[in-house]
Amino acid sequence: MSSEAKTLVSILVPAFNEELNVVRCYEAIVRTFEKLPEYQYEIIVTDNHSSDRTFELLEELARRDSALKVIRFSRNYGYQRSLLCAYKAAAGACSIQLDCDLQDPPELIPEMLKLWRVGHQVVYGIRRTLADGFMVATLRRAFYHFISWISDDDLPVNAGEFRLIDRRILVELQKVDDASPYLRGLISAMGFSQVGLEYDRGDRVAGESKFPLKSMISLAVDGVLNHSLMPLRIASISGIVIGVLSLLLTFTYLVGRVLLGQAWPAGFATTTILLLMSISINAIFMGILGEYVGRLFLQAKPGTKPIVEERLNFPEVISLVARERP
Repeated sequence: MSSEAKTLVSILVPAFNEELNVVRCYEAIVRTFEKLPEYQYEIIVTDNHSSDRTFELLEELARRDSALKVIRFSRNYGYQRSLLCAYKAAAGACSIQLDCDLQDPPELIPEMLKLWRVGHQVVYGIRRTLADGFMVATLRRAFYHFISWISDDDLPVNAGEFRLIDRRILVELQKVDDASPYLRGLISAMGFSQVGLEYDRGDRVAGESKFPLKSMISLAVDGVLNHSLMPLRIASISGIVIGVLSLLLTFTYLVGRVLLGQAWPAGFATTTILLLMSISINAIFMGILGEYVGRLFLQAKPGTKPIVEERLNFPEVISLVARERP
């Protein structure tokens, strides 16, 4: 089959300090497509300004294979924002997102392509098992169920970043300009025909996870705030409930004091505790409001798009700030 007749598939790989995995990941993808003669591939790696030899190794691979394209950012812009840039750069009829550590197996790519061929615009991996410890795995699954419950969108449970999306959705992602994107929720909320593919997530092949607990919490906050107004509703409902309880307590106190002649003690400690609780609740809800307002500020602030430091094997000029290299 000639290369002109082959279907182009974009493989998107985010990387940060993955010198132990990047070559292995590239080779695994190439081996997978050797068994798919009807497809040709492009591999787009977004390097979040790695401080190890990741970019150096990518340069060596890119010189040998023009299908490997690399975007290196001027600093670490975070996992989600780097991925959004990769989606916007994808030229394929569909794209498949794959983590560099190979916990999501490239061997499932043929099955994803089969499901895409029968008409599904999104094929997302469902993590049947997780390689994380018991506590982390439990928290992950609890979060998936929680965000699915509170969200106004139909978000799949136990689905991570391993997914195939059609060109139609790639075109829609070109229009997205979000300072704090949550891509798995954004893509799920677009609709179209979506189907899950169960798999067992493997252990990290080499190196350490670049997604610590702090990053997981940050991603969870983005997911909740980007796809639900529930926190604001909780704040409003709590304010109403506390207000009603305060009126009832005030009414009870006045009835007991004036009509029944009760001589209740002053209760300094109780008053102080209630006052501190009230201040704490107000502070929490002001923080929730601050999170939403902060996102509006970041969205309205100019110059927040990731700056590309270098690009490899991209024929067209994507950004004036990028320095093209052969």
